Amino acid sequence: MDLERLKQIDDAKTKLLKYIMYKKRTENEIWTKFSDAIDNDILEEAIQELKELGYIDDFKYIERAVNEFMALKNMSIKEMKYKLYSKGLKEDVIDDYFSKNEEECRKFEEKSAQNIFIKKSKTMEKQDIIMYLRKKGYTGDSIKNAEYIDDGIN
Repeated sequence: MDLERLKQIDDAKTKLLKYIMYKKRTENEIWTKFSDAIDNDILEEAIQELKELGYIDDFKYIERAVNEFMALKNMSIKEMKYKLYSKGLKEDVIDDYFSKNEEECRKFEEKSAQNIFIKKSKTMEKQDIIMYLRKKGYTGDSIKNAEYIDDGIN
């Protein structure tokens, strides 16, 4: 490998690191941002090196994003997956994460459905809440459990 190519790769890694350190990014976001500005071979090599060093890790990105979703919002698993797909993450990586964390995600979805049921029951009919939850992608089991809990409260 010649010296000029090494310098180009090093420059690319510096640009990518600045972009990544500002806010964690997916591999796809990096490709989208830099594919016009950096030669694709150089970009691919720089991304590969940063992946090997752990700076780019889509699985960890998913893990952080899901933890943020769980801390801040009421969401169905389907909504979480959709948000991750919209970041350009690969379906198999997303599915791998959710299968490895199935129990935790299922419990979160049930709790979210319960929270929504409780909040919306003040202003909406039970059937309307159920339809709302279905549109949001909640599973039948999550909706039934939320409905059951709500029946116990009211």
